[in-house]
Amino acid sequence: VQLQASGGGLVQTGASLRLSCAVSAHSASGYAIGWFRQAPGKEREFVAVIRWNGGNLFYSDFAKGRFTISRDKVEKTVYLQMTSLKPEDTAVYYCGASRGVWSSLDDQKMYLYWGQGTQVTVSS
Repeated sequence: VQLQASGGGLVQTGASLRLSCAVSAHSASGYAIGWFRQAPGKEREFVAVIRWNGGNLFYSDFAKGRFTISRDKVEKTVYLQMTSLKPEDTAVYYCGASRGVWSSLDDQKMYLYWGQGTQVTVSS
């Protein structure tokens, strides 16, 4: 499985961005695709995850209400729509693929494959 994250950029507080994670795989069935982020000097933290089959969703507390994860099976892409962005959202955003247990998918150790990351910078 290969993942390609894109869509980051420099925006002002309150703006929106949509990140994309293109999934290259013979079959994405059985995988969940998650978004994580890592700010300078901090550990990588969970943002949201979606199961490829079934579309189950799970968000971190800070993402609820502002971020929306979705997937397009035809385009083989997972999106992270981010709204009302804040300076504290500044980070490199990564997408990963996991076949782990649903309840453990907020743990980066459960992810087998990672994209290269895309930088999101929110200015105040």
